[in-house]
Amino acid sequence: MNWELSFLGPQPSGEPETHRALIVLNQPFSFDLLQTLWNACDWRCCADGGANRLHDLLERGQAGTKDARSLFLPDLIKGDLDSLRDDVKGYYASLGVPVIKDPDQYSTDLMKCVRMVEEKERSEGRHYDILVLGGLSGRLDQTVHTLSYLHKLRKTRKRTFAVTDDNVGWVLDEGEHFIQIDHTILGPTCGLLPVGIGSTILSTTGLRWNLTDTESSFDGMVSTSNHLVPEERTVWIKTSQPIWWCAELKKRA
Repeated sequence: MNWELSFLGPQPSGEPETHRALIVLNQPFSFDLLQTLWNACDWRCCADGGANRLHDLLERGQAGTKDARSLFLPDLIKGDLDSLRDDVKGYYASLGVPVIKDPDQYSTDLMKCVRMVEEKERSEGRHYDILVLGGLSGRLDQTVHTLSYLHKLRKTRKRTFAVTDDNVGWVLDEGEHFIQIDHTILGPTCGLLPVGIGSTILSTTGLRWNLTDTESSFDGMVSTSNHLVPEERTVWIKTSQPIWWCAELKKRA
């Protein structure tokens, strides 16, 4: 697999080569990150209380407008709606944003929104990469759910990324991976995390501390606080089992 993170940079004009869907979770995020991911996506939805976060962040004056909320209208709000405030629901509904209640208690709001992306894919006959805004900070149980769910999604989806103001992460399935590194966006720290598996055998190039047929597990070695190398533009990783890869995002000016 080849990986690139062009969605974290400026977007070219015209029809996008890669179609992306944004799912906004109920976790804090900055306006700069929101704007970057929003511009990289064709379709955006809020998972329940994620709409509260979006609504409250876009106070008057943001983005040089009288009301930036009107520039960032999601295509959909979905969840069990136990977190969505009435004033937020009313605001978006008044502007024609569909608000869909799914009472299924055996799926999380994130899972419900991914199902909507899958329905959209079937109806349009095209594939979307998914960008999850949030999911790797805040409550530990929610973070573990993100780790677990994206681990499972690797079986049916090629590319699903979790992005916060601090880092970007995704699952590398077993095999070889080439990750294109933009050092203006990433760095310096990164990690290869054996989450959801007993152990894996790792080999890498392009890192400060590379591995060669090294076993990694929670009971043994875990490559955290590794570093990207400034002169290296590609990181190569070979893993015998699925792992989480994460990289630090540079602070935006």
